[in-house]
Amino acid sequence: MGQSYLKNAVLLTGADILLRLAGMGLRVYLANALGGEGMGLYQLVLAVYSLFVTLATAGVSVAATRLMAEELAHSRAEARGMLARLAGTGLLLGALAMATQYGLAEVAARWWLGDLWAAGALRAAAFGMPWMALSAVLRGFFIARRRVEPNVLSQLVEQTVRIGIIWWALERGSVLDVGARCTAVLAATAASEAVSACMMLLFYRGEAVRTFGAERARRPADPARRLWEILWPVEGGRCLASALHTAENMLVPACLTVYLLDAGGRGAAVTQYGNLKGMALPLLTFPFGLLGSLSVLLMPEITQAHIRGENARLGRLLDRMLRLTGCFSALAGALFWVWGEPLALLLYHNAEAGFYLRVLGPAMPLMYLESMVDGAMKGIGEQKAVFRYSLWDAVLRIAGVVLLLPKWGMKGFLLVILLSSTYTCQANTGRLLRVSGLKPALWRWLGAPALAALVSVGAGEGFRALLAGWLNSESLLPQLAALTLGGGGMALVCLAVQWPLGLGEEARAILGTEKSRKIKQKV
Repeated sequence: MGQSYLKNAVLLTGADILLRLAGMGLRVYLANALGGEGMGLYQLVLAVYSLFVTLATAGVSVAATRLMAEELAHSRAEARGMLARLAGTGLLLGALAMATQYGLAEVAARWWLGDLWAAGALRAAAFGMPWMALSAVLRGFFIARRRVEPNVLSQLVEQTVRIGIIWWALERGSVLDVGARCTAVLAATAASEAVSACMMLLFYRGEAVRTFGAERARRPADPARRLWEILWPVEGGRCLASALHTAENMLVPACLTVYLLDAGGRGAAVTQYGNLKGMALPLLTFPFGLLGSLSVLLMPEITQAHIRGENARLGRLLDRMLRLTGCFSALAGALFWVWGEPLALLLYHNAEAGFYLRVLGPAMPLMYLESMVDGAMKGIGEQKAVFRYSLWDAVLRIAGVVLLLPKWGMKGFLLVILLSSTYTCQANTGRLLRVSGLKPALWRWLGAPALAALVSVGAGEGFRALLAGWLNSESLLPQLAALTLGGGGMALVCLAVQWPLGLGEEARAILGTEKSRKIKQKV
């Protein structure tokens, strides 16, 4: 019997927060070590790297979670055969991604990024691809088994190894140029992926005995067809979207350079790009860890409810997902609207990144809803629809970059981000509602959370005025205390308003469901 949903949620959420805190600390360290322009160039390398990561992992990650949930509910012998096929497919895709990235590293650095120093970083990162793909398959297996400890522990070790290697390399080689430093960072990433995959294999050896016993692997029904029905649209869609996203990332500095010809040219453009992509956006996505855990745990539940035709249960799961996402994302957006600028000054000593946080904060409900709905769509077999919407979104973003950035600069790019979030959220959510038969409940999902967020913004402005002396202090501790007290006070106000508007109902429902499961297990 799998572990309890609530226990898994707590473990995943706690681990994700810890990992994101460590990752944010690493990013702050890199931002101060490399500067705005260095972070911009590093983000450009990551844009190319992410394209090949998508090739290695995108399809097999979704396929492993969904197919293993289906097979384990049907036949464990066939599940073992499906897992072997998934692992082989993942290693093949990982090897292909590794060879392609390694072979194209110099071409990409010269013609896509415009900086030859990036070639070494791309070559070093390529060696982590097969390990990453294997880990994606094994993580899908453990999620289907409702076991989160292997995923949590392997990711904690992976992040520890990455941070340790990066710190050792950059501190030891303090005179290294930006290219060598970037290569060290990406090499550390590849090494940490190998360590994580080896840990996952060790966990799998023990879990395989409990899951499959002495049963020999048996070929599942139509394994190739079922695998490719998921793999092709997800892999193709994400790879194409990632390629277009990479093209967008190449175009942004180029189009900004046109706008900034009289104000620093390409150097200023890459700096602005780094301030947004390397500093502001990671902070905006940081709170998503709490919702990301919910998405990971809900996907097998949504898949099973869809397969079994349990429409009422599917509707409840989707309604809960949308309601909790609205509550949390509205609070996060309110916090960044009020505290984004002082937070960016504290972490990065960069007012421009704070401006980006304040502008994009109100769009966080759209961004978070789109991400959660994307996972739910894949859980009910709507990969092709996700593919279509991602493709259109990428094309429209590129058009917006080409048309708006040369005239309006970074303000045009912020508008592109806002319009993109609006389109993808509306398209995916509309499709999800049509397919599932769930009736829209805009007040439950967005209206009540928005009202609570507005009240908390008013309270936050009051807290900020009261704590102005600490915020303007030259010492770190008073600034940190002001952010903690002001943000915590806002959160309490927002939750207090949300509780009678639906959050309390959801909390009681989750706790009641968990209590019922424990009683059934004892019986």
